[in-house]
Amino acid sequence: MLKKLSIIAAIMLPLTLNVNASAISQTKGDFEDKFRQLGQALPTPNVYRNAAGEPGAQYWQQQVDYKIKAKLDEKKRRITASQSVNYKNNSPDTLKYLWLQLDQNIYKSDSISELTSTISSKLHPGPDSKPAKISLDKLRRQQFMSDNELGYTLAKIKDSSGKALQTTVVGTLMRIDLNKPLKPGNSVKFSMDYAFNIVEEDAVGSRSGYEHFEKDGNDIFLLAQWFPRLAAYTDYEAWTNKAFLGSGEFTLEFGNYDVELTVPADHIVSATGELRNETSVLTKAQRARLVRAKTAKRPVFIVTEEEALRNEKEGTSDTKTWKFKAQKVRDFAWASSRKFIWDAKGYQQGGDEQPLVMAMSFFPKEGGKLWEKYSTESIVHTMEVYSRFSFDYPYPVAQSVNGPVGGMEYPMITFNGPRTELQDDGSRTYSQAEKRFLIGVVIHEIGHIYFPMIVNSDERQWTWMDEGLNSFLDGIAGREWDPSIPWGVEARDIVSYMKSENQVPVMTQSDSILQFGPNAYAKPAVALNILREVILGRELFDFAFKEYAQRWKYKRPTPSDFFRTIEEASGVDLDWFWRGWFYSTDHVDISIDKVYKLRLSTKNPDIDYGRLRQEELAKPSSQFVVKNKAEGRELWVDKNQDISDFYDDNDRFTVTNKERNAYQKFIKGLKPWEKRTLERAIKEDKNYYVLEFSNLGGLVMPILLQLTYTDGTIQNQYIPAEIWRRSPKKVQKLIITDKNKELKDVSVDASWLTADIDVENNYYPRRIIPSRIELFKEKKEKGKVHRDIMQDIKTEFKKDEKDNKDEK
Repeated sequence: MLKKLSIIAAIMLPLTLNVNASAISQTKGDFEDKFRQLGQALPTPNVYRNAAGEPGAQYWQQQVDYKIKAKLDEKKRRITASQSVNYKNNSPDTLKYLWLQLDQNIYKSDSISELTSTISSKLHPGPDSKPAKISLDKLRRQQFMSDNELGYTLAKIKDSSGKALQTTVVGTLMRIDLNKPLKPGNSVKFSMDYAFNIVEEDAVGSRSGYEHFEKDGNDIFLLAQWFPRLAAYTDYEAWTNKAFLGSGEFTLEFGNYDVELTVPADHIVSATGELRNETSVLTKAQRARLVRAKTAKRPVFIVTEEEALRNEKEGTSDTKTWKFKAQKVRDFAWASSRKFIWDAKGYQQGGDEQPLVMAMSFFPKEGGKLWEKYSTESIVHTMEVYSRFSFDYPYPVAQSVNGPVGGMEYPMITFNGPRTELQDDGSRTYSQAEKRFLIGVVIHEIGHIYFPMIVNSDERQWTWMDEGLNSFLDGIAGREWDPSIPWGVEARDIVSYMKSENQVPVMTQSDSILQFGPNAYAKPAVALNILREVILGRELFDFAFKEYAQRWKYKRPTPSDFFRTIEEASGVDLDWFWRGWFYSTDHVDISIDKVYKLRLSTKNPDIDYGRLRQEELAKPSSQFVVKNKAEGRELWVDKNQDISDFYDDNDRFTVTNKERNAYQKFIKGLKPWEKRTLERAIKEDKNYYVLEFSNLGGLVMPILLQLTYTDGTIQNQYIPAEIWRRSPKKVQKLIITDKNKELKDVSVDASWLTADIDVENNYYPRRIIPSRIELFKEKKEKGKVHRDIMQDIKTEFKKDEKDNKDEK
């Protein structure tokens, strides 16, 4: 999901898991074992989820099937609907009630989200205190919320026999008390009517809603979170009945859907599932185009721009009912507008025996050539890459719909925002940024159909399990599309966030995250990229990741299932990695502090003394001696040469029998293996270097060494993270080279692969830090400057709009 944020609750909840709770307490020293097992931080394996991270022998999940009939009242911008639900209890528990999600109630004035919403403006205390500011964007939102009655109207909630069911609404949730307890293996059916007023997406900043086009008077309707949906009942939490606050998305059950959507007759509808009544809603020509699109090299227009423009202008009071069916999906979303142009292209995956997937895009004329060229092609490219890392796309359609939402995903359908810009001459064009955004957002949102629409993680709690994993994969797909586009998943992209004080662990519940984009998208994506490219290697990682995807296809994994699967399938203990990257706010900052060059002390004076003499001569001369000589001062020993002895003609490095006798005594005292070892070392005469490293960031990582030698050659050396296991703050490493391979300089992580926040301490010797001169002219104020108030409003509006965007 990439979207504009609505105003969400600002309450801060404690972390669900505290990994430090498993640390072993001690009274001696300050040693911390960064490589201890996660232990108490992960739930105990059981019959539902085993220690290997796969579904256990008794794994279960509920089944929920829906039949829905809904009508869109375009003038009132209102949905009225009825639905019947069949709930299959596959759990081992007897259920006395069911919980449903009423997400539209988030817009009610008494919802937790509204009551706890905050603004980013701050008061400035003191004598120069200024009033807080509010943006026009927020003011518009407040006006819309007060002018419209929002949230669900519910009626006729009854069981299959027609008997009324007792209900209790708790904010964005509703409990239905069953007339008879639902035992394991049994099913219950119930029905209900409901209605709600559709929010204006641009005004409210929601995940769905309508967009009004003032020039032609038409709307685009994006309908999601639109029907009361069963909350998930799980083996790890029972009812997942946490209120919907805005950031934490959805925890849902799989089921089958039979949906009828009645809309104005000139509308085109895109929805989850297969269209089952083409002959009733499409012309003969449109149906023929659909057939041709199945084997076309490039997308074929099903509804042309000319037809869409005609629909925009003519209008009608008639209605049509579009019928869709979807199997094994966890949600249902749809879009409707008379403005839609529709193109499609068939994608054959996994050989001819696999069913054809129809990649389709729906967009208004405002989408223009940008959407015509890139939307549907981006869908196909995404399926090609993601299937390689997980499984073949299992649904018959994959759709990209243009609307006011920045980016949002549902089974088989995604909502994506970028458009062309209208020029003065009536033509439409787009910037490089808009092109990149469209390709990127389509890849990202279509990727979400794999994660979490099929690998059904709990978005309400663990945003990173869908956004982080998906951002990692969309980074791969994106770079395989065009690596010149900045995809934001390289280690260097999160350095500024990693050294920020304003962060929380990745394993923080979704609604409590401080910086949503870096925490839930970028950091876990980069972590997985490092795990693949640096720690495990592509072969091990890709096998393990695909194993995870296939194990949990159509099932509900938790973080522990992901962690355990990657370890079990790769054969590598990664508890240190999960702890550092997902449970802490430590960062990578490995410094190379010193490099010592050692030479072998052979104890043989005929070898060692000559070298020691050369080392002494290489030292700078005493400045006292140099200056005295310059002044012409004659030394006593030079003036009195008739008085001399042995020591005047020989220095302290002159070898005598005394030293040679001591050496022979030393040799005789050696054991045979000691003598052989010393003789070989003397013969080889290798260089011995001791490299001293400090871990300043706290996050243990492999040390990626680049050794440059005086002969110009370069050697890369990988030192596993386990080097820090006994001393997580400072370590020394011995490097031995041949006699003719003298070390010139050393660097750590020269290719910027580990998100090290300070590259300047990665060099030894230290390098001169490249920078630049910034020229500026100081402004001198003369009196008080009166700024245009509209400029203040525009500046604050842009700042606030930036604050409210969920940036990847």
